[in-house]
Amino acid sequence: MNERFWETTPLNELTAEQWESLCDGCGKCCLEKFEDEETGNIVYSRVACALLDLETCRCRRYAERARYMPDCVTLVPQVLVWPNWLPETCAYRLLAEGKPLPSWHPLISGDPDSVLEAGQSVRGRVIGPETGEDPLMNLIDWIR
Repeated sequence: MNERFWETTPLNELTAEQWESLCDGCGKCCLEKFEDEETGNIVYSRVACALLDLETCRCRRYAERARYMPDCVTLVPQVLVWPNWLPETCAYRLLAEGKPLPSWHPLISGDPDSVLEAGQSVRGRVIGPETGEDPLMNLIDWIR
């Protein structure tokens, strides 16, 4: 893979492998979220998607996620026209906004555990929907 390809290649020209490598595996985008009608801000819940593996912070059925979770948004460059629904730390959002990747991103650090070490992973901080908890009663403010 071209070193630092994300700095030289537009999002809509990335290979599938490059595109997928942008995901840092934090799991933030897989949490229930809501849009504040007054401000337009996205508010996150600590309730995760049923497909999110809470230990690895990866989708258990990634290739088939749209079939199991019809509300799951498949990330493609066209979806990034308005990336505000993604966390501020998301590589897809950062690049769509013309910003650099953070130092803890695995493409920069070379270490997939750097996300967890930097406190950017949802591991150990969220719950699954099987708990029956109401996402609206479990809103969080540590994701923006």
